[in-house]
Amino acid sequence: MITLSNYQILELIYEGTKTTVYRASRNKDSKLVVIKLLKTEYSKLKDIAAFKHEYEVIKNLNIPGVIQAYGLEKYNNGFAIVLENFDGNSLYKIIQTEKIGLLDFLKIGIKITQALGELHQNYIIHKDIKPQNIIVNLATHQVKIIDFSISSLLFQEKLKLSNPDLLEGTLAY
Repeated sequence: MITLSNYQILELIYEGTKTTVYRASRNKDSKLVVIKLLKTEYSKLKDIAAFKHEYEVIKNLNIPGVIQAYGLEKYNNGFAIVLENFDGNSLYKIIQTEKIGLLDFLKIGIKITQALGELHQNYIIHKDIKPQNIIVNLATHQVKIIDFSISSLLFQEKLKLSNPDLLEGTLAY
């Protein structure tokens, strides 16, 4: 288990190939937060840049359907992103374990569409919308989009020819 100076780690939420996500309690006020870390002690510069980019994209957003970032903190030789704790499960996990009625399906779909619309109004393209990156609270029908590591700010994107074999995001979505 990791140790982060101002937080008490409570549980592992997710472990991917490059990142690990924990639920934690902030020491100063016992507020529940989510902490996202790069997995390796000495990450590649490209991975650190993507990690910091994720924080920069969402730090000033105030969109109900997007996870809020509380801070970027030094952790060992890298960084930790401190995020809002949202009571829900990934849409992927929900699809695997529960049957969603048509009305709930439509409510969730509308919330996702609203969040994406607001992102686009803020000139942000997520680039990896998939069930794993959508957190849903079925009781309240609240939705939060997460994982902005490969997202783009439109005013920073430049039109260029690129190799079609170098696709970012998840092809199926």
